[in-house]
Amino acid sequence: MEKRVLEGLQPERALYYFEEICKIPHGSRNTKQISDYLVRFAKERGLRCVQDEVNNVVIYKDGTPGYEDHPTVILQGHMDMVAEKTKDSPIDFTKDGLELRTDGTEIWAEGTTLGGDDGIAVAYALAILESDSIPHPPLECLFTVDEEIGMEGAAALDPALIQGRILLNCDSEAEGILTVSCAGGATSGLFLPVKIDKAEGKGIHIYVDGLLGGHSGAEIHKGRANSNKLMGELLARLLKRLPYRLVYVRGGQKDNAIPRYTMAKIIVAENRLADALSAIDELAAELLKTLPEAEEKAKITREPCVCRGKAMTILSTRKAVGLLSEVPNGIQSMSQDIPGLVQTSLNLGILKTEGECVSMTFSVRSSVNEEKLALIERLKAAGEKYGASYDEHGAYPAWEYRRHSPLRELMIRVFEELYGRKPVVEAIHAGLECGLFSGKLPGLDAVSFGPDMQDIHTTRERLNIASAARTWKYLLAVLAQL
Repeated sequence: MEKRVLEGLQPERALYYFEEICKIPHGSRNTKQISDYLVRFAKERGLRCVQDEVNNVVIYKDGTPGYEDHPTVILQGHMDMVAEKTKDSPIDFTKDGLELRTDGTEIWAEGTTLGGDDGIAVAYALAILESDSIPHPPLECLFTVDEEIGMEGAAALDPALIQGRILLNCDSEAEGILTVSCAGGATSGLFLPVKIDKAEGKGIHIYVDGLLGGHSGAEIHKGRANSNKLMGELLARLLKRLPYRLVYVRGGQKDNAIPRYTMAKIIVAENRLADALSAIDELAAELLKTLPEAEEKAKITREPCVCRGKAMTILSTRKAVGLLSEVPNGIQSMSQDIPGLVQTSLNLGILKTEGECVSMTFSVRSSVNEEKLALIERLKAAGEKYGASYDEHGAYPAWEYRRHSPLRELMIRVFEELYGRKPVVEAIHAGLECGLFSGKLPGLDAVSFGPDMQDIHTTRERLNIASAARTWKYLLAVLAQL
C-alpha cells in the first residue's frame, strides 16, 4: 500500500483530501478531472450535487441535529491552480499529479506550484462534507473553475443554484486576516485613429526607463510613477515648445502592471534638431524632480535617429499627445470606511501604436460600483474629445464593504475566543470571487480567510501546516456558531 506523504499530519482528514486533490491535474482550463472527482465524492456519500456546463460543482448537505433550521452557509473555494514549474521539472500538468514534499512544518511540491491556493479550501469542505460528527448548518459547498484566469467559473454560475446568503470564502493566504471587501474592475481600452503621411526632418528617440513599476492593485497606493503617463507629460510640454510629428509611442505589457519603460519617436525640422534635444533634456530634468524619492533610478534619455520618412500628421500628433497627457491615472479616491484603502483607481498599463491607431489599455478598479462606472465614463469622455473609441472587457463587480455584517462580527468574536487577540479586518484593492457572488446573490454577507501560504503562484509556494490546522479549528468553530 502506497504511503501517504502527508500521513499523520493535522488536520488529518483535510490534508488527506488535499493530497488526493494534488494527485489530480487541475491547472486552469484543465479542471474536468477534479470536477468529476467532486461529483463522484458526492454520489458515493449520497449527497445532492450539481455540475454545471462549465464544470462548477455545488454539493449540498443538510444541517446536523440541532442546526436543521439554521440559515444555509456557503463554503466556497476554487478548483483550479496556477500551473507553473521549474525548467527541469518532468511534470506534465495535463496528466500528472504533483510530487508533494513536507518537512513537518510546511508542505510544498517538487519543482512546481503547490496549488494551496485554493486546494486547501476544497480539502476543508470535503472533510466537513464526509463527517457525521462536525456540527454545522445546512451547507452549499461551491467549487468554481478557472478563478486564476479571470474568475470565469464564478462569472458563469447560475445564481439559482445557491440559496444561502452567508458565504465563507477560503481563498486568502494570511492567517488572522479577514478580508471583507474587494475592488471590482474592468479592462478598458481607448483606440485613437491617426493619419500617417510623408515626413521630412530629423528623428529623435525618447526613452523613459528605470521606474519601479508594480501591481496596479496591490501597489497603486505607493505612488509609483507610470512611464506611459510620464512620457505623455513630456510630449505635451515639448509640443508647447516647438512643433514635431509623432511616429510612435509605446510602453507597458500588462494592463494590471504599472509600466516601467516607454519609448517614443518624433520627427522635427532639420534646423530645430538642436533645439529639440535641448528642450527634451530640460523637460526631463524638470519631470524627474517631481518623482518620489523611491524612483531614484528613473531616467529620461533621448538620441537622434534616422527619419524613415513617415509620421503622424500634425493634427494626429496633437490628438495623440493630448489624449495621452489628459487621461486620468492612479488613485482617484480613498475609502471613508477603511483607513488607508484605495477605493478607486486606474492604471494606463499598455500603450501601443499599430498602423493608423494609438491604443491605450487601462485596468480600472473600485470597491464602489458607482465610482467604477463614473470613472469609465470619464475615460469615454476623454476619448470622445479627441475622437477615440472605447472598448471594455473582463468587467467584474465590486464586493462592497457592509457596514452591518453579522458574519464579520461573529468571525471577529470567534477569532478572539480562540486566539486571544483581534483579527485584522481589511479590504483589498484587487478582485475576489466574492465580488461576483455579491452581484449575483443580493444581500450576501461574506468573509474571506485562510491559512498562511508563501509565494503562491510560484514554484516556491509553501503551505504552513500548523496554520492550516488552526484555520481548520477556526472554521469549525465558526460553523458551530452560525
